[in-house]
Amino acid sequence: MKTLLLTLCLSLAPLSSVLADTLHFVTEEYAPFNYTKNGKITGISVDQVEAIAKAAGMDYTLEIMPWARAFAMAENQPNTCVFTAGYNRERAERFVWVSPLLKDQMVLLKRKGDTHDGLTIVKARELKVGSQRGDFAVEALELLGFKDIDLASDIDITLRKLISGRIDLMPTSVKTYKKLLKDGYPVEKAMLMAGQVYGLACNKQTPQDLIKGLQAELDKLILSGEQDRIFTAYGLPPDTRTADNGTKN
Repeated sequence: MKTLLLTLCLSLAPLSSVLADTLHFVTEEYAPFNYTKNGKITGISVDQVEAIAKAAGMDYTLEIMPWARAFAMAENQPNTCVFTAGYNRERAERFVWVSPLLKDQMVLLKRKGDTHDGLTIVKARELKVGSQRGDFAVEALELLGFKDIDLASDIDITLRKLISGRIDLMPTSVKTYKKLLKDGYPVEKAMLMAGQVYGLACNKQTPQDLIKGLQAELDKLILSGEQDRIFTAYGLPPDTRTADNGTKN
């Protein structure tokens, strides 16, 4: 019996090690960076995350869910990373980072034809603005003094609210705005906001060798021009290439 138990323990040990080192990537529906198409999770950020995880020889899972849930999982569960997450000082202390998956300007959108011309932050704060629960844009809006922010579970709901007139403004990235225009959505730029770096935000208990492995492969992806090619494949202009972004922990 002791021999049998020892044999079982030895046979299960490698499996336990593999499971312990499996990375869990979680994200939201936010085209063109991460979204579901024909039952498959795809997008600009998804392609990058899968490429660097495979290049680093890592086992991983990939799941899509509402942003607030994904963000909470990454903050509370070891070996879990959420993307495409906006980086700021407050979040820097809560996660370890692999970036940049994306560098972009943010913009406030309005419905096409709405007369919110010459918009300033002061005027914008008088209008109804909407975003996604737990999204970086909510923090950005709050820092700018927005108080009554209409929250939805994902960007598609926020976009429908904007088009239907239930909200007046919606923050997003310039690249997402260009994709919305390309897809024929009746939206226009109301005003530009600050620039932003986005990446993988990983639980702080994730082993450093895994984080370093992912960052090394992302650096290679960027310097090789593959990140540019991924952006271009989705019909968007590439980022400025850099592997030194100042956001790594």
